[in-house]
Amino acid sequence: MSGTGPGRRPTVIELRQYTLLPGRRDELIELFEREFVETQEEAGMAVLGQFRDLDDPDRFVWLRGFADIETRRDALSAFYGGPVWAAHGPRANATMADSDNVLLLRPAPGSRGPATASSVRPAVGAAAPDRFVAAALWHFPPGGEAGEGVEGVDDREAGDDGGVRLILDRLVPLLAQTGPAPFAVLTTEPAANTFPGLPVRTGENVVAVLTSYPDEGAHRRHLADVMAHPLVRDEILPGIERARTEAPELLRLVPTGRSLIR
Repeated sequence: MSGTGPGRRPTVIELRQYTLLPGRRDELIELFEREFVETQEEAGMAVLGQFRDLDDPDRFVWLRGFADIETRRDALSAFYGGPVWAAHGPRANATMADSDNVLLLRPAPGSRGPATASSVRPAVGAAAPDRFVAAALWHFPPGGEAGEGVEGVDDREAGDDGGVRLILDRLVPLLAQTGPAPFAVLTTEPAANTFPGLPVRTGENVVAVLTSYPDEGAHRRHLADVMAHPLVRDEILPGIERARTEAPELLRLVPTGRSLIR
């Protein structure tokens, strides 16, 4: 089946956060990286990144991508209806307390899908790289379109869409000026879930900014530089604060041994 394998840029991305039963994360990662990487890609999707969450020893976070929403339906049907999931899915499910925390996303206007460090997948059993990934998630009232600017209105007064535009048009460029550019800037995919057997969060309007660093210290220095910038301090962050619906989430992640994103 043709689809989105390593080295291609997906247009539909799932950000999946699994809460696992206590002490079962390494068990799931070992199974996942042995049985569920190449087999998912053969079904027509891209396994982009797998991560341990530094703030929760029982959380596994991963990203997978699809060429489009129709390909997602076909690829998921093929994989979850196929022999590999039949053989190994029950063991994977036995490690999980919750697997429904899933955001369906797309590249922000003017950007491409997530860039991976390499199209060459490390072998099964590869050591985890000494890297750090920060994923910042901002939540805004549902209904705004990230692709639409607010004509003739200052971003600070633009309401729901204005918060999104402040991130995309002003914060993201400053991130690239002061440190590593994000490898992915994503917004909510508005299309309906084409594979209802796997639930996704609905009623969302999210902007996700993901950046890779050599280590967490580099992330902290970059964040301090951004926060000290006058435009960020005086205009961008106050505007985002007025528009957002809840506190932003910051996922502190470390890639697994076979993650392409690192």
